[in-house]
Amino acid sequence: MVADDASSANDADDVDDGNDVDAAELLARAGFDADASVLTERQAEVLALRERGLRQSDIADRLGTSRANVSSVEASARDNVERAKETVAFAEALSAPVRVEIPEGTDLYDAPKRVYDACDEAGVKVSQTAPDLMKTIGERAGDAVYGREVRERLLVTVDADGRIRVR
Repeated sequence: MVADDASSANDADDVDDGNDVDAAELLARAGFDADASVLTERQAEVLALRERGLRQSDIADRLGTSRANVSSVEASARDNVERAKETVAFAEALSAPVRVEIPEGTDLYDAPKRVYDACDEAGVKVSQTAPDLMKTIGERAGDAVYGREVRERLLVTVDADGRIRVR
């Protein structure tokens, strides 16, 4: 019977309730630098804890604030991350040797030829087949493509290494 009690105690120790998660350590291991980031230290801390599975209410208790405040900080952090991604995509589009506009109303099946023609003109090799390229464009365009229809103007860029981005 004592063995069962010890086993139960060990099982309780194995439960991860997030209390042993050290946000500062997580940020340090991830190489977070507040001076170089678009995130504040608090935003990075909240994202790190959320990525470790902590609930907003648990984070609020840990930080001595409200769940609503944690929710606001998290929303701002995620918005900042998306804006940073868009900024990087924009900068990469500016320097990409191949930029192809896919107008609204275009059949997605016509997109690969446009991309291949522009790549041939720029001397850039694309290693994707036409079906793979259509799939890539469709997936990366999100809601801008529905079925085969391009519903919003797309900008497809291809860098010198043949990597494709869709904006």
